Amino acid sequence: MKFDDLDAMMRAFEREYDQKIPEGCFLVARLDGRSFTRLTKEVCSGLERPFDIRFRDAMVETARHLMRCGFEVVYAYTESDEISLLFAYGTTTFERKVRKYVSILAGEASAAFTQAFGTIGVFDCRMVPLPDLDAVRDYFRWRQEDSHRNSQNAYVYWTMRDQGMTAREADKTLLNITNDRKKEILSEVGIEYEATPAWQRWGSGLYMEKVERRGVNPKTGKEEIGYGNAIKVDFDLPVGEPYGEMVKRLASSSFEKAQRSWRKRRYSFSKRK
Repeated sequence: MKFDDLDAMMRAFEREYDQKIPEGCFLVARLDGRSFTRLTKEVCSGLERPFDIRFRDAMVETARHLMRCGFEVVYAYTESDEISLLFAYGTTTFERKVRKYVSILAGEASAAFTQAFGTIGVFDCRMVPLPDLDAVRDYFRWRQEDSHRNSQNAYVYWTMRDQGMTAREADKTLLNITNDRKKEILSEVGIEYEATPAWQRWGSGLYMEKVERRGVNPKTGKEEIGYGNAIKVDFDLPVGEPYGEMVKRLASSSFEKAQRSWRKRRYSFSKRK
């Protein structure tokens, strides 16, 4: 068989599951740490419980890297061992191929976290197409609420472990107690859950903001002030509806930018005709 024929046949097999995410929808990627429970409890047994600043900063640095590694990310959210990325509306990176997004993002995240944390950490990735701005808002509110629930459970879990329960006993107890009882358990050891750091309860967000930059004009030799974009890390996010509206504004800005670009291209095309 000639090489060209063999190549065509094999590439047809290779493209069999080459799914593309439809245009006209918002695109989110969610990355989760693989076996991070074992990583934090066994491999890195010296971490502060229930939350460790070094681990948080490694996750933030991983999210920051994902915003810089060639994808059009307008917002990144991280809590516990997961990261959610909101991409610019209408992005055509890698022709919106699912396998490209999933494989590259998981690889980039794994490498960035391993470098930042100093211990091998591996991520999986899934793609989440969302139909409209309201769905984008609801998705990120969902993840923030999940953060709050997991955070409270983590405080209660480690409180019970400190009181002598085994891991299995603590897990079983968590499944059978109310939120009020969880607050009582924490109150009994002097922990006011709602007074804990906001990033522990509600997660952290990363987005672009305009910053002032000073520099010397090489032509005039004079100092000038300009403005550029930089990634802002927000450890004190709004909560609930205000948070949803914040994310919705970021997504809406991306949508409007894509619409302006589309209209400009259409106008340019009509002029050439």
